[in-house]
Amino acid sequence: MDVLVVGAGEIGRWVADTVSADDAPIDVSVAFADRDPAVAEDAAAERDARTVDADADTVHDVVCLAVPMSAVPAGVTAYAPRAERAIVDISGEMTEAVAAMREHAPDLERASYHPLFAPPRVPGNVAVVVDEAGPTVESLSAAVEAGGNDVFETTAGEHDAAMRSVQTGAHAAVLAWRLAADPVREEFHTPVSAALDEVADTVTEGSPAVYAEIQRAFDGADDVADAAAEIAAADDEAFAALYERARGDREGRDRLE
Repeated sequence: MDVLVVGAGEIGRWVADTVSADDAPIDVSVAFADRDPAVAEDAAAERDARTVDADADTVHDVVCLAVPMSAVPAGVTAYAPRAERAIVDISGEMTEAVAAMREHAPDLERASYHPLFAPPRVPGNVAVVVDEAGPTVESLSAAVEAGGNDVFETTAGEHDAAMRSVQTGAHAAVLAWRLAADPVREEFHTPVSAALDEVADTVTEGSPAVYAEIQRAFDGADDVADAAAEIAAADDEAFAALYERARGDREGRDRLE
């Protein structure tokens, strides 16, 4: 299977490594295309892969778009003609991605994947919307699972709604805490603040452009700000009510598991 990975950044390299791994159940050759040819060449040089011109007219069994979320619709328009069997994306937003693939690649297998982790923290959960199933998409999902990942199916609406909480809201809350917190000696940390500090370190080790894109793609930060303001203004009775509501939300999440 010939796979063209469009976007040779961290996530594109993860795709290439995953589908071409020794324990993957498919035989894959990988090509990289990137708007910066040097990035594609660097990715290819580190693995058994080749590069193709981003504007060429090469045709591949599979085109995988590993580009920023905002670039997916245009990427689908540009690269759908270069896919022979399937087109997939791995950007992290699904509603517009699936709609674009359905419009511009109606005769191809189609799927939208979202690894719910940064590549340095593999393996993990990978959400997928399979919009048009077939043997090629099944093989790609099997390769991701062979890497130790848990691939689970969802809908575009369910996924994107979840991202409001698990990405935009969570990132906003963690970054706001870090920005508002004063530096303290290690001995002063409580179990809660130490855990938050560790999570904030994780969030801030990435690329600000990636996190900014997530904030633009999904609502959720305003909800966190509103909740924080409500807590700050609450008297004892109102605070207790908010606390109990948060406890109930936790118990409700436990029941979903």
